[in-house]
Amino acid sequence: MQISEVRELKNDELQKELLNQERALMNLRFRSATMQLSDFTEIRKTRKAIARIHTVLREREIVAEMNSDE
Repeated sequence: MQISEVRELKNDELQKELLNQERALMNLRFRSATMQLSDFTEIRKTRKAIARIHTVLREREIVAEMNSDE
């Protein structure tokens, strides 16, 4: 998921996507621990997607704070 795709989502959609990505990461870690994961780069990709979502949520939070101060 690219950052441009993440920015197009609404806040509630971002929260749902964050939950889905966190569950996917947990499943990937379990599969890695049991030697059932063939592509280990999936863990890294999922972690980066989670970071992108957190970044966009924080950006929106900062903008909301700035707008409320004015």
